Amino acid sequence: MKEIYMDNNATTKVDEAVFEEMRPYFCELYGNPSSMHFFGGQVQKKVDEARHRVASLLGASTEEIVFTACGTESDNAAIRSAIEVYPERRHIITTRVEHPAVLTLCRNLSKRGYRITELNVDGEGRLDMNELRSAVDEDTAIVSVMWANNETGVVFPIDEIGKIVKEKGKGAFFHTDAVQAVGKIPINMASSTVDMLSISGHKLHAPKGIGVLYVRKGVPFRPFMVGGHQEHNRRAGTENTAAIIALGKACELAGQWMEDENTRVKAMRDRLQSKLLELIPRARINGGEAERLPNTLSIAFEFVEGEAILMLLSEKGICASSGSACTSGSLEPSHVLRAMGVPFTCAHGSVRLSLSRFNTEEEVDTVIRELPPIIQRLREMSPFGREFLNS
Repeated sequence: MKEIYMDNNATTKVDEAVFEEMRPYFCELYGNPSSMHFFGGQVQKKVDEARHRVASLLGASTEEIVFTACGTESDNAAIRSAIEVYPERRHIITTRVEHPAVLTLCRNLSKRGYRITELNVDGEGRLDMNELRSAVDEDTAIVSVMWANNETGVVFPIDEIGKIVKEKGKGAFFHTDAVQAVGKIPINMASSTVDMLSISGHKLHAPKGIGVLYVRKGVPFRPFMVGGHQEHNRRAGTENTAAIIALGKACELAGQWMEDENTRVKAMRDRLQSKLLELIPRARINGGEAERLPNTLSIAFEFVEGEAILMLLSEKGICASSGSACTSGSLEPSHVLRAMGVPFTCAHGSVRLSLSRFNTEEEVDTVIRELPPIIQRLREMSPFGREFLNS
């Protein structure tokens, strides 16, 4: 059974060209880039090249790129730096739909006396700019708002948010978790108001265990990881050279494939969406009226459970994920869908199909063929579903 992978917002396949770029730096060119000798120096040149490639994708300068272990570390480093730079400021603003890397940290900081504002979203997952404008004050240390939501793909107006932060924040930092956005939509930090931005390599066809924190030139920064002098004293620890080199190549390729992501991949997503809505009654798109990433489809089916859908899809070789964060002993739908006010009967039956440049039209055809009978079968097993089918 050939697998059909449509869970690319969770992680992506390492591009073969990316793997080939990194392969020599495990067993052949294994020098420490901080070493003074030629064997380490040749590795340092490749790290420098990778930094340039990342900067080019972001429209940034190389000195603004700090390599980290993952997007979660980048998020933590940005927020913790801000509150160290401004120890007298005790206010942090984020949103109710952020990734746990941001939300959990902020909620932990609330136990230490920080005032946390979690901005609401409407039924399509969009922020209210007036609520943000009212929330920012002179006590705000940092505003952290994701560029695009990992579950729904809804894109936030980052430029508009940044202008409000700069206008009302009196020096407050603006950070964005751009883990889902980088490589999928154009980003240009040269014209942005963002102070710090987080990237995760495994979301754009690089390996797991590598990330980036963009720190705008001139922005005060206090390192999260301390020890050695690496990353210009902004992130201590011996560099993960093979993964850094891989991420550089992945960013170079992402720039080359950006048009494909926003044309061919988007067209596949749109066709998948329209056919599923046509073939399956009582289905809705989560965030469907908002601007979304070109690859992401969060779709809800009434009267069924998302986990059951995923299990039956998996039996067909189709890999997707649930819009529900259900775990053993818990039937709570995801915090994102709850924040959007998605009806209970829909939230539990939500699944996310996230595509990449490696997906094909034939794979989309297979999902369109296999998913409607799965929903029909599950509704026939559900008392609420049977009631709907017999009405």
